[in-house]
Amino acid sequence: MFDVTAPRSENLIRLTPSESALAHGPAGAGYRLLDTTMMYAPRSGGVKRYLMAKRNWLATHRPDISHALVVPGARTRIDPEGILTVAAARLPFGDGYRMPASVTKWEAVLRGCEPDIIEAGDVFVPGHAALEAGEALGAPVIGFCHTDAAALAALHLGDWAEQPTFNFWAQAYQRFDHVIAPSRHTAARLAEAGVEKVTVLQLGVDTELFHPARGDRAKLFRRLGLPQDARLLVFAGRPAREKNVESMVAAIERLGAPYHLLLVGAGRDTRPSERVICFDYERDPHKLAALVASCDAFLHANENEIFGLVVLEAMAAGLPVVGPHKGGVGELIDETVGQRADSADPEGLAEAIEALFARDLAPIGQAARRRVETRHGWDHTFEALTRLYSVLIGRAARPLALSA
Repeated sequence: MFDVTAPRSENLIRLTPSESALAHGPAGAGYRLLDTTMMYAPRSGGVKRYLMAKRNWLATHRPDISHALVVPGARTRIDPEGILTVAAARLPFGDGYRMPASVTKWEAVLRGCEPDIIEAGDVFVPGHAALEAGEALGAPVIGFCHTDAAALAALHLGDWAEQPTFNFWAQAYQRFDHVIAPSRHTAARLAEAGVEKVTVLQLGVDTELFHPARGDRAKLFRRLGLPQDARLLVFAGRPAREKNVESMVAAIERLGAPYHLLLVGAGRDTRPSERVICFDYERDPHKLAALVASCDAFLHANENEIFGLVVLEAMAAGLPVVGPHKGGVGELIDETVGQRADSADPEGLAEAIEALFARDLAPIGQAARRRVETRHGWDHTFEALTRLYSVLIGRAARPLALSA
């Protein structure tokens, strides 16, 4: 097993043949891609789903690209699925997330993988380690902007924290060889930060997993003890403050009967309400897909969402979506596939919910499904992404030997 305790001058980890096979896949691959991020945990959301979808897509469609994934874990090891974990302390109240502390240690693991290209999913320790490793190896490093750190700092710490965090965020993304933004909203924030090499690339969704056919509305309503004429909205996600769950709950309470809200994974700190039903985090993606498809509409209330992958999943399941007109969610929905809210406060959400249910939901849900099928398959996302990888590798100094 590799060792990360050596001094810095000797701290280039090399994997054994068996470890390399686990981490990279079969020998003879065209080039080695490495993904790294701290936003990966047992209950993590869109970032983890993106990485797992990429891993599966590469294995099926691009076996010439070997893929390694380095994420935080309880200890430094390679698990049976070939994912490298680096020991990091668990964050209190962090839903299983861990905070890496040592750039040197993380960089050693990344350099030991000897990638041809690196994609960093954050600008914290893994992101900075990726930049250092890329410079040492002569490998291009892409930054995928999954979070708006400045907006989160303002929300959790106060307005005083926004500008210093924005400056840190901007300086970090300016160092990458290229940056990917999943929405025009995010690209605009990066442009404001002075980041010039940006590609807007929306995420995709598994349209076979999230499908209207998985739904059974009558069965779910019986399980919940709801009459068939009830109107059930759903939100699935982490119980994070930025998700604005309190506003969703207040909107449903404001509306009263016959509206109800099902919170899947997001209701941990929600005050009791006869209008709100809370389910634990659902680990089984098939059960989650069935739950979502069995509801009447999806509700989202984060105006600063970078993208909103869960919105695509709901649309793929045939659900109309109510969400803010701002941020990444506002770019995914319109009156064809749902209802935009003028604001994400309870009054604005309640007005949008009423406006949606005043319409015929069936054709709206069908339109949502069609839009996802035509615009948001993972094939489009990963084909564009691998083309970008090839361009960046071609510009790098390191030679690339593609397999036939």
